[in-house]
Amino acid sequence: MCEEAIYQKLSAGREAAKKFATASTNSKNEALKNIALGLRKHTDEIIAANQKDLARAKENGMAQSIQDRLMLNAERVTALSDAIAEVISLRDPIGEIVRGSTLPNGLRLTQVRVPFGVIGAIYEARPNVTVDIASLAIKSGNAVVLRGGSAAEETNAVLIAIIQDALEISGFPRAAVQTVDEFGRAGATAMMRARGYIDVLIPRGSANLIETVVREAKVPVIETGAGVVHIYIDKSANLETVPAIVENAKVQRPGVCNAVDTVLVHEQVAPEVIAAIESRIADRVELLGDAAAVALGSTVSAADDSIWGTEHLALRLGIRVVSDVDEAIAHIDRYSTRHTEVVLAEDYSVVEKFIAEVDAASVIVNASSRFTDGGVFGFGAEVGISTQKLHARGPMGITELTSTKWITRGNGDIRH
Repeated sequence: MCEEAIYQKLSAGREAAKKFATASTNSKNEALKNIALGLRKHTDEIIAANQKDLARAKENGMAQSIQDRLMLNAERVTALSDAIAEVISLRDPIGEIVRGSTLPNGLRLTQVRVPFGVIGAIYEARPNVTVDIASLAIKSGNAVVLRGGSAAEETNAVLIAIIQDALEISGFPRAAVQTVDEFGRAGATAMMRARGYIDVLIPRGSANLIETVVREAKVPVIETGAGVVHIYIDKSANLETVPAIVENAKVQRPGVCNAVDTVLVHEQVAPEVIAAIESRIADRVELLGDAAAVALGSTVSAADDSIWGTEHLALRLGIRVVSDVDEAIAHIDRYSTRHTEVVLAEDYSVVEKFIAEVDAASVIVNASSRFTDGGVFGFGAEVGISTQKLHARGPMGITELTSTKWITRGNGDIRH
């Protein structure tokens, strides 16, 4: 019965996708406008539900950094509503001509953007993702099926009800945005196996969640990745900017994927840089380092090699002293998850070498790693940050939620 109920939902989503595929930009924007208004109107209800999820998270001993991701307050609900307004302002990609040509025989070819159809998303303790993915899916003409996890179940139930009410008011089927949370893990399993019902599946969360989906899924997956993020501080770096950049990258929101995990420091500036980092964040951040960093820092504790491949998602930072940019790149190549990598340097040759040789979805020069974000990049919101190398890499916005269709126009032509 459970499996039958799940597939009834998936079938309804498939039908809803057909209506969205032909919807006008104005009608999709109207639906988004109504969602944004609904979030503001029901802010108190959203927060009350979120408080239930937070209380349960505390009882279960959830890490503080994960609780921060789970938490919605009035300011964050307003930010979600504002992000939808940004999505409304974005150009609608559907129907856009990617390329075209006329063949020698007169046939006219055009490749145009079309929706995927039904997008599935599996994620954990991130109620903001519910709104982000739903709004981007709607704008790109897709239906969406969500599995938001038990940690945010109360919050997600309220958010999805608000979204579905707004869709209905706007003349769209409620099934265009659905959740399978009520089915627990069975819902996630069904989504992973739903060939013919879900066109693409996007996992977003812990490394374990992502690995499970990639391993078990029978439907196409766009892999978003955990972020083992590095900042390399070259001997040519503007050292006055270093402490603030490291602080921002580590402390602002330590539980997110673009927070820095390891700082690599050129040996010629290591004494000054490590002292500056300690002065800035040692009262809040556990500092762990290699032998050279321990020798230079009064608050740096010795770390074993396991630290270098760890996404901390907490107030913990690894520090390693390197001889030059080549050693820094070699370390990154070994331990990076290809998410975001940062170089702080004024030497043009060092910057260009880092950009050319570091394999990551996002490479940042002389700024915090926290800038790798769909909202910051102007996408209004993001589905996730892809670390693979298919059509989507880095922060994923509405364009990454489209496929293409080839249209051939002739005049009675036959092939000889």
